[in-house]
Amino acid sequence: MRMQAAGSSDTGRVRRHNEDAYSCDSQLGLFVVCDGMGGESAGEVASRIAVDTIVAQFNGDSAPRDDEAQRDARGFSVRTSRLETALLAGNRAIFEASQENTEHAGMGSTVVSAWIANNVASIAHVGDSRAYLGRAGRLEQLTEDHSLVEEQVKAGLMSREESLTALHRNILTRALGRAANIPVDLTEVPLRAGDFLLLCTDGVTQMVSDETLAQTIFTLQQPQRICEELIKLANSSGGIDNSTVVVVKVEPETFWRRLSSLWRS
Repeated sequence: MRMQAAGSSDTGRVRRHNEDAYSCDSQLGLFVVCDGMGGESAGEVASRIAVDTIVAQFNGDSAPRDDEAQRDARGFSVRTSRLETALLAGNRAIFEASQENTEHAGMGSTVVSAWIANNVASIAHVGDSRAYLGRAGRLEQLTEDHSLVEEQVKAGLMSREESLTALHRNILTRALGRAANIPVDLTEVPLRAGDFLLLCTDGVTQMVSDETLAQTIFTLQQPQRICEELIKLANSSGGIDNSTVVVVKVEPETFWRRLSSLWRS
């Protein structure tokens, strides 16, 4: 599977520091976006620990494995389970760091991640950073926010429209580093040529509507241009938070690339 990918991050127009962090590795097919939280510089520390720990779990290993076709008791592939394990390692690293340094006590981070191989994206997330799938002009949210507002919407206490402007929409019910053990939400998404995968922090989704996200993706088409435009839109709408975007575009295989692959095999 051929991919184009790009990522970008910006402090925004209100915050003094950028507490977001990301990794964009097309060769490995691994993409990670984190949004840190905590006093002083603790948010920056937490998000960087999360990204570095998750990426380190793979050690540059993108080669197929003999057990790739196996499934765990929940029905997830080995690849998806490995991604979950990496996020759990990130959680432990942040939690232990917060216990060792009182200045970083209580720090945490959201995370949304994707590991793509064999035409499937393994998605793992904790918090309210999101993953979207763009296909044939439509944008589908793949993750569910771990937030108080989302819980209220699910319970019927608040409408989706009301949730967009709720004062407490930033209160999370789950984040990396806040407890020694946390659950990680997982999903697997089959991909095809022309698809887009969007990972972003809430600094983007609070400022830019899903309709505008979709319009930007399908109009601009190029991952780097999409990232730059979405951050520009978030800032022009107020830029009240840091904003980070990673965009992956699935490219069709060309005849010569397929021929080359057959020749090498």
